[in-house]
Amino acid sequence: MSPASPPTASATRDVLAAGAVVLRKDAVLLVHRPRYDDWSFPKGKLDRGELAPVAAVREVSEETGVRIRLGMPLASQRYPNGNRMKSVSYWVGRVVGDPDVGGYLVNDEIDDVAWVPLDKARKRLSYSFDVSTLKEALAVEHRTHALVVLRHSHAFSRKAWRKDDRLRPLLSTGRHQAERLTPLLSAYAPSRLVTSSSLRCVQTVAPYAAASGWPVQEVDGLSEEDATAGSVVEVVDELLQARESALLCTHRPVLPTVLDALGIEADKLAPGELLVVHHRKSRVRAVERY
Repeated sequence: MSPASPPTASATRDVLAAGAVVLRKDAVLLVHRPRYDDWSFPKGKLDRGELAPVAAVREVSEETGVRIRLGMPLASQRYPNGNRMKSVSYWVGRVVGDPDVGGYLVNDEIDDVAWVPLDKARKRLSYSFDVSTLKEALAVEHRTHALVVLRHSHAFSRKAWRKDDRLRPLLSTGRHQAERLTPLLSAYAPSRLVTSSSLRCVQTVAPYAAASGWPVQEVDGLSEEDATAGSVVEVVDELLQARESALLCTHRPVLPTVLDALGIEADKLAPGELLVVHHRKSRVRAVERY
C-alpha cells in the first residue's frame, strides 16, 4: 500500500478547506449556516501554512465546540466556489471528551449545531455530495487506530559530531520542526509514544509529549546501533495489536524494516516527515503522508 498525500497550495489553485464527518453512536454532527440556509458537516478554509488535518480538527472545534481526533481519511470533495474551485479534505472524526453541543454560542456563521440521527441526516443534509460523503464514512465507520511512523527531525551532522552518536542532538531547525509537529500529531491524538532511545529521536517527540501529557517509552531496539529485524517487528506488532493510537519515532536506516513489517511501500522519509497508518485488527486500512 502506498501512502496518499493531500493537495497543497503550491499544487492547486483551488480554495483549500478541511472538515470531518463526526460520528457518535447512531448520529452525525451537523451545522447550519444562515448565510446559505444549509446543513452540512463542520469544515473551513486552511490558514496560511496550515496542514489539512490540523485545519479539520480546528474547524470542528470552532464551529461546534467539540474536540475530535481524526480517523480514516475520506475522498475529498471538489466543487465550484465563485470563480474558483473549492477542494475539501475530509476524515471520519471521533469525539475526544464531552460530545455535548448545548453550550455552543451560536453566531452569524453557525446558528445551529446538532447531533442528527443517521436515519434523518440524509434528508437534513443540503447537498448530494455531502450525502455521498456520509455514505462513505458509514462504510468505514468501524473504529480504527492510527500508528504514526515518524523520522526524527534535522540533527547535527554525523561527520561534525565527535561523541557517542546516540547523544547527537537536534539542530535549532530540527527543534523548530519538532515544535511544529505538535498540532499535526494532536490531530490524530496518539496516546502511546514509542521512540528510539537516541537523543535526536527523544527530542523530536518531546514537544508533543509535553503538550499531550503522555509518557515517552525509549526503546534501544529502535536505534541505529541496536535495531534488528526482530526488535523492530516486535514493536510494530505490539502497536498494531494495541487498542490505542500510537507514535513510533526512529531513524532513516531503520524505517525500511518498520515499513516492511507494516506491508507499506513508500519513498524515503525526509527528516521530520511522517506516515499516518490507519489500522484495524492488525490490518492496514489507509496511509497518509505529511
